[in-house]
Amino acid sequence: MRGTATIIGGGIGGLAAADRLVAAGWDVRVHERAATLPDTGTALGMWPAAMAALGAIGVSELIRAVGVVQTSGAILRPDGSTIARLDVRGNSPILVSRPVLLRALAEPLPAGVLRFSSPVTEPPTDADVVIGADGIGSTVRDTLFGPRYRARPIGMAAWRGWVPGNADSAVETWDAGALFGVTPRDGDLINFFAAVRIEPGSADGGIPFLRNRFGSWHADVRDILDRLDPDALLHHDLSQSPPLPSYVRGNVALIGDAAHAMAPNLGRGACEAVVDAVTLARALTECPDIATALRRYDRARRIRTRMLVRGSAALARVATTHRGTRLRDAVLGTVTEAGRKLSRNDY
Repeated sequence: MRGTATIIGGGIGGLAAADRLVAAGWDVRVHERAATLPDTGTALGMWPAAMAALGAIGVSELIRAVGVVQTSGAILRPDGSTIARLDVRGNSPILVSRPVLLRALAEPLPAGVLRFSSPVTEPPTDADVVIGADGIGSTVRDTLFGPRYRARPIGMAAWRGWVPGNADSAVETWDAGALFGVTPRDGDLINFFAAVRIEPGSADGGIPFLRNRFGSWHADVRDILDRLDPDALLHHDLSQSPPLPSYVRGNVALIGDAAHAMAPNLGRGACEAVVDAVTLARALTECPDIATALRRYDRARRIRTRMLVRGSAALARVATTHRGTRLRDAVLGTVTEAGRKLSRNDY
């Protein structure tokens, strides 16, 4: 099947859907409210399912060449002692910055497909299919399902950024009510992220807050804090989507954060946007009509992504719990060590 598609939102999901549909002969328009692609942004982990989806649109090899493979990681306590060591070899994500990924997705599109400074406030009626890829504050979702299905705060604030240097592995440090993570990324930079349990809007978002909260932690965290650049610091409250009754209505489909915004603790938000996009585009090209294609997409993606939303929220609670941290650390250390031994066939 071929037809016309209007995509609202030129982020990761919207561009990935456009790539796949254009390659299949669809007439596509992508409306992006920003004036241009961003030239800064933090690292994203592309897990195997996302890399397979990127392969379906012809950009996976570029991402592999530019990105950094994460093969190991660790979870530490604030004093630097180890809770657990992680080994993800054989299931490794590729860490790549948002600007690099967006450029890779935008470059294959013919001129005129991606339209910057082109906000859309409600789904248009002149396309065979409309794809809402307009993020966590989606106006398309509001139009379809109303304000009751807007993303809701989870009681945590997050900070993200980068500093010059290289990191050998991904490391998270967990404490009661807070965590701090460090990962490698492309461009000879170190990516960092922090999260604190806090009432929405109550953190000032500045560097002094972070240094006060994390300044007594181990040396690797203090090194990041000492080198923070206020211009490279992103701050926002974390939210997640309530379960939507469907990801489609009429000829409109939601993908990415518009459908299933989740806490970042599983590192799957960008991955699932790419997989959504390719799954939807494949259904639209293979099915005999729009209605059948959208039903197939909804069946394929809604239950799985709901589970990831719940899992991400659960991990956020576990990582920053105020209670039972000794038991949590002991169980996590035992389970991950057993997994490492099994992967090496050491038993």
